[in-house]
Amino acid sequence: MIKAVVVDDEPAMQEVNCRLLNEYFPEIKLAGIGNSVGSGIELIKKEKPHLVLLDVELNEGTGFQILQQVKPYSFKVVFITGYDTYALKAIKFSALDYILKPVNEIEFQQAIQHAIDEINESEKQQLQTGILFESLQNENQGKKLVLKTMNSLHIVDADDILFCRSDNSYTTFHLADNEKIMVSRSIREYEELLSGHGFFRPHQSFLVNLNHVKKIDKSDGGFIIMKNKKEIPVSFRQKKRLIQMLENL
Repeated sequence: MIKAVVVDDEPAMQEVNCRLLNEYFPEIKLAGIGNSVGSGIELIKKEKPHLVLLDVELNEGTGFQILQQVKPYSFKVVFITGYDTYALKAIKFSALDYILKPVNEIEFQQAIQHAIDEINESEKQQLQTGILFESLQNENQGKKLVLKTMNSLHIVDADDILFCRSDNSYTTFHLADNEKIMVSRSIREYEELLSGHGFFRPHQSFLVNLNHVKKIDKSDGGFIIMKNKKEIPVSFRQKKRLIQMLENL
């Protein structure tokens, strides 16, 4: 039987998590509830759970502080947060599971089922969480992105991404070493993650790392020439904004 703990400082959320676990996942045993950084650390060390449902913002601290204090660990983490801000962006960067408050039952089921499916993959969990800590602690420095394909988990420096190209619900990453990685997530999601790190979407099908732009050609409607000589189209409405951004680099 899978053993789980809940760490959340809101009694109502504690009740919701317990009810949904009991209703949809009877194979999971709830071993305890914590409501702060201190009680969360104590609970995890005592119960040694397989799964931790962890609130991001807690009394006198954050869920990330708990994880730093209980390393190394092999349990699966599902973050629960009401803050769609920087912390959530870091979680997305690290490809970890999360549930937004107020909790949607379908999203809850999907996240917990995914956790169950990966409950024994502790090495991958440690790697992803390590990247999360690095992102949180170095907000203004280079970012690492976790790209999950069917057979692999790629750890990519954002600085090494030349551009991304969209193909419906798939996104292909073109890297500085000429490697290409296709993932089954939309380019819009990556635009949100990378917009604060020198990336710009000049066209609906492309997301470009401005640090790898060689020049802008204004002929034929306009297009970007990358340092690797790849040409990227620029839409008419994005041309002026692109030039302004390049001037501010």
